[in-house]
Amino acid sequence: MTLVRLAETARARVAFTLDGAPAEALEGDTLLTAILANGTHVRTSEFGDGARAGFCWMGACQDCGVWVVGLGRQRACATPVRAGMEVVRL
Repeated sequence: MTLVRLAETARARVAFTLDGAPAEALEGDTLLTAILANGTHVRTSEFGDGARAGFCWMGACQDCGVWVVGLGRQRACATPVRAGMEVVRL
């Protein structure tokens, strides 16, 4: 699954790392949007039903948990991406 941007594509670009690889987002994106826009998933279901893209998208569940170096576990849907962030999918 890849998130396709339809609007607001002129915002400044922000570089971060995702699982040790270079990635790019747009200023103002949440980590969830940034991860999905990089053509990947947030996590793999522990119940064997494949890739997950988040559940509630508003910070009410734990489905989009990621590890951010220096910040610990964060909800990707509620955490703005910042330049230089090191993000590890759980």
